[in-house]
Amino acid sequence: MNLGSYLSRSSSFWPDREALACGDRRWSYRELEARTNRLASALLARGVQPGQAVATFAANCAELVETEMALSKGGFLRVPINVRLAAAEVAHVLAEAAVRVLFTDAAHAAAAREVVARVGSTCEVVDYDDDYADLLAAGAEEPVAVDLTEDDPAVLNFTSGSTGSLKAAVQTTGNRLANMRKRLMTPESGVGEAERYLAAGPITHATGMGLLAAFTRGTSVVVLPRWDAGQFLRTVESERITSTFLVPTMLNQVLAHPELSTADVSTMKCLRVGGAPVSPQRLREAVAAFGPVVMQGYGQVETTSGVTVLTSEDIVRGIEQDPELLSSCGRPLYDTEVRVVDDSGDPVPAGELGEVVVRGPDCVREYWREPELSAQTFRGGWVHTGDIGYLRSDGYLFIVDRKKDMIISGGFNVYCSEVEAALYEHPAISEACVVGVPDETWGEAVKAVVVTRGTTSAEALIEFCTAKLARHKVPKTVDFADELPVNRNGKIDRRAVRDRFWVGSDRKVH
Repeated sequence: MNLGSYLSRSSSFWPDREALACGDRRWSYRELEARTNRLASALLARGVQPGQAVATFAANCAELVETEMALSKGGFLRVPINVRLAAAEVAHVLAEAAVRVLFTDAAHAAAAREVVARVGSTCEVVDYDDDYADLLAAGAEEPVAVDLTEDDPAVLNFTSGSTGSLKAAVQTTGNRLANMRKRLMTPESGVGEAERYLAAGPITHATGMGLLAAFTRGTSVVVLPRWDAGQFLRTVESERITSTFLVPTMLNQVLAHPELSTADVSTMKCLRVGGAPVSPQRLREAVAAFGPVVMQGYGQVETTSGVTVLTSEDIVRGIEQDPELLSSCGRPLYDTEVRVVDDSGDPVPAGELGEVVVRGPDCVREYWREPELSAQTFRGGWVHTGDIGYLRSDGYLFIVDRKKDMIISGGFNVYCSEVEAALYEHPAISEACVVGVPDETWGEAVKAVVVTRGTTSAEALIEFCTAKLARHKVPKTVDFADELPVNRNGKIDRRAVRDRFWVGSDRKVH
C-alpha cells in the first residue's frame, strides 16, 4: 500500500493531461510523476529512511504539491509546518518530530536555517529556489512506492495545544486513505477528469487535504501562491475553476470584493466552506454570488477529513424553506459516526446539548508522544471533539459552543492557555484571561483581559506576544481590569469573562 501510487496510476491513464499549474508554469501527469519519483528516490539515496520525518516550511507553490506526493511514495513521515508559526514553535516541531530534511522557499529559508542552527539539529535544509533542482537531478524517474501498512504514520499535523505547546495528531496511511475514499464517494466533491481544483488556502492545511483524491481522479490542480480575494476571482475566471475550498474569513473577503460583481464564476460547481462556523447570512450571500454550489463542512485535524456536510441542496432548502438548517454543519459523511453525549459518555436525546464525539476509519488514534492527552481525547474508540452541540431528529448536527478553551480565528485553532502563557512572561502582568470574541472578518478574534502590577499598554502587550507567538495567536485587542472573576474553586472564570462579549448571540461560536 502506498498513497503515492495513485498518482502513478493516473499518470498512466492520463499522461498528457494537465495535473498541476501555478502561475505560468504547467505540469502534465507524466511530468509530475517523473518529478515526484526523482524527489522520492533522491531522498532515499541520501539515507532518509521510510518512516523518518521530512518537513515543509513554505508558502503555497507547486513544489509543495510535488513534495507531498513524493513523501508519500517514499513512505516518509510528512510534517507540514505553518509559515505563520513563530521561530520557537518551528524549533519545537523540528525537535519533537526529529525532522531529517526541511523543505523551504526563498522567503523562509533564512528563518529555517536559523531555527535549525538554534535547535542544533542535523536536519538538512532544502531551498525550493536554490537547492531543489539539484536534488531532483540526483534522483531517478523509475517508479517509487515503498510498501506501507494502514497503521503506518503518514502525517504529523501539528496544531495548537491546550498545555501551551503544539501537539501533533498522528494521521496514518489508513486515515489518509479513508479521507480519499470519502471524497471520491461524495458526488459534489469537485474531483473528476474534467474538474479544475483551486488550492487557494495554505496547502499545509485543509486546502491540501483533497489533493490525493484530485490526482486519483485525473483532476487538474491550480495553486494560488498567495491569498488575495481579487486574485482568487481572477484565477477562477482565467483558469475556469470548477471547485475550491475556503475558510469563512476568505469567503468574507471574496463576498466584499468589488470585482465579484464583474468576475465570471460560472464554471464553479463546488465551493466548499469549512474550518470554522459560517453565519447563515454569509451562506445566503455566497449562493447569491456563486449559485447553488455552496457546501459547508465540519471536521478537525483529529478526524483527518470532514465529519459532516451541509450539501448545496441543504443550503438551498435552508434559504427557501428551513432557515434553521443554515445554522447546521450538516449530517455525517458515509462511514463516519457522530454522537452527542453527556459527561458519562452516554448519548443524549435529539435536541439536547452534549459533547460531539466522532469515530470512523479516518479518525486519529493518538497524539505524537502525548499519552495522557491521547487518553483524554481518544476514549473508547471515539474522538472527543470538545465541541458542544445537538443533533436534530433528522440527523443534522448543530454546534453551539466549545467545551475546550479554544478559539478558531481565520480557520486556525488557538488555545487560550497558549496565549496566556506568553502574556504571563511579561513583567507587568498579574493575571490574564484570553477569550474569543465575535469578529466579522476573522470569525473570532483573540482578546486578552488582563490585570497588571505595573505600567504597560495594549500596544506593548500585543508587540510582546508577536515575538513569541504565530500571528494568528496574537491578541487583536487587550482590555484592562481591576480584577478578574473567579469560580467557586478560586480559579479565573473564563466563561464569565467570555460571556459578556457574546450577549445577543444564538450560539457561542462564530
